[in-house]
Amino acid sequence: MVLSTLAQKIEKEQIKFLKFPKKDVLSKKMDQLNRLIELNRAMLLGNLEREKVNIIFADENGYKKVETTIWGVTDKSVILKQSMLIPLQRIIRIQ
Repeated sequence: MVLSTLAQKIEKEQIKFLKFPKKDVLSKKMDQLNRLIELNRAMLLGNLEREKVNIIFADENGYKKVETTIWGVTDKSVILKQSMLIPLQRIIRIQ
């Protein structure tokens, strides 16, 4: 996908310095549901198999990509190692 090549690759430790708008990057309810399904699948892979995934998301400055293990998913955030959080509504896709 073109988006993953446009996204700036960052380390998960940089996430705490980013600013996130409140608006959801996905406007369709079906896309939001699919995002949640993919996040939960990725969390299971991370917790059971120690598998890393690429998360493509948007902060106030554009698209970012981080390779990491998802430790948890709440109704508002995705939890990564070292208690790093990405707001759920800013995640575009999981690869």
